Amino acid sequence: MAALRRKFGEDYQVVNTSRGTPFSAPVKKKRQRFVEKNGRCNVQHGNLGGETSRYLSDLFTTLVDLKWRWNLLIFILTYTIAWLVMAFMWWIIAYIRGDLNHRHDESYTPCVANVYNFPSAFLFFIETEATIGYGYRYITEKCPEGIILFLFQSLLGSIVDAFLIGCMFIKMSQPKKRAETLMFSQDSVISQRDGKLCLMFRVGNLRNSHMVSAQIRCKLIKSRQTPEGEFLPLDQCELDVGFGTGADQLFLVSPLTICHEINSKSPFFDLSQRSLMNEQFEIVVILEGIVETTGMTCQARTSYTEDEVLWGHRFLPVMSLEEGFFRVDYSQFHSTFEVNTPSYSVKEYEEKSALPSPAGTPSHRDRVFSVDCLEALEERGGRGGGGGGSASARLPSKLQRMSSSGKEDLQRKVLRLNSQPAERACSTGDLPLKLQRLGSSPVHGASRADNGESRLQLKSLKVGFEPVMTQSTGDLHLHQRNLLHTHTPTHTHAPLHTSLGTPTPGGRPEDNLPAKLRRMNADR
Repeated sequence: MAALRRKFGEDYQVVNTSRGTPFSAPVKKKRQRFVEKNGRCNVQHGNLGGETSRYLSDLFTTLVDLKWRWNLLIFILTYTIAWLVMAFMWWIIAYIRGDLNHRHDESYTPCVANVYNFPSAFLFFIETEATIGYGYRYITEKCPEGIILFLFQSLLGSIVDAFLIGCMFIKMSQPKKRAETLMFSQDSVISQRDGKLCLMFRVGNLRNSHMVSAQIRCKLIKSRQTPEGEFLPLDQCELDVGFGTGADQLFLVSPLTICHEINSKSPFFDLSQRSLMNEQFEIVVILEGIVETTGMTCQARTSYTEDEVLWGHRFLPVMSLEEGFFRVDYSQFHSTFEVNTPSYSVKEYEEKSALPSPAGTPSHRDRVFSVDCLEALEERGGRGGGGGGSASARLPSKLQRMSSSGKEDLQRKVLRLNSQPAERACSTGDLPLKLQRLGSSPVHGASRADNGESRLQLKSLKVGFEPVMTQSTGDLHLHQRNLLHTHTPTHTHAPLHTSLGTPTPGGRPEDNLPAKLRRMNADR
């Protein structure tokens, strides 16, 4: 026990699931089984009517299927009646010929020597049938009817011997008793294996002789009602125990744990720990294989009802490594211990997994930056730093990181951040057209015109020296200012070169623009 605790930890509990101390589950009324634990099918056929004659058409199989007490009774009665009938026939021949009246006449030649009554005729038949041949009673050559009866007796005796002895041999060599040395666990368990919820039970072979081509199958016996209203009592459903992967083919030299994965194709897809207490079903397990010593097919069966399915348990290991061999401890064959297992069904788990996580979805505020937000941040930066700060300092932190990365797709990302298509920032190619519209936009007073001109000059410098991200942000600001000033009655039209600021010495104002903007301005 100490070694097991070191191997599996200190937090497990061994549960003995024998009949003496069952698992502490809710007490339920014992119901009728379809298949007993020993494999016997609890089904009786009645009201056959005239169909009983079908059993006589297959008399040999009928005799083999009978119980041993009836087989022995038929065996004894058949030989006894045959012996008595044949002995009576020999006595009839002696009576008809008058041999019974010439018992002490030495000159008389009877049909069978020394047969004078029925007991002597019976002894003669037994000696002949068993080929004992004491030599005291024998057939003479003056009895042709006795010779014919002797031939008939030999043929009939061979047929009876072949039938009855063959029947007894087949019944004795049946592999049903071989199934007594194939063990199944007393209970089945439901727990997780490889991250999947599985129904498991254990099988074992007590003999050293192997089961050749061993294969296991499982059937779920459960009554149900179809959508059409038809009631199907004891409906049979197949449980997949590895038919597609070959896991149902067993190499049964040591105890194995058979696993049925509970998925969307399983009948237990919506089975939870709570619903298990209210279910009524029976799992029939069938193990088939060829007996290595006799070459005959053997089948072992057992069943598990709903109260024999332990939720959140796992089988205790029974294999251990000794010096030169592996040892199997069958005293722990039926023992289980508790493990952490989800109490909900696989269906409920998949439904919960399909729901989107609210924490993982970005909000609208994190995804969208409007023009008003950009303008407010820029004006706040202008008031704080007097308009002399860098362009990146007036941008949100997210846009500052995007601007500093220097990637070519920054412009498309900023365009996608805007929530309204009518307020999306224009690309760099549209900047001269925007600047022209700004020059023709109205301004309130000379101070506002000077302020707008100075800010436009700042934007032009940004266009010439900042990355594409800064140009797009400036365009957003200018476009927003244009929308705010459209309601004023005064219109001031400024040419493009004056809105761009004072020209540098030795060149025109357009020379301060990038080459792409200069080409687009010249075209317009």
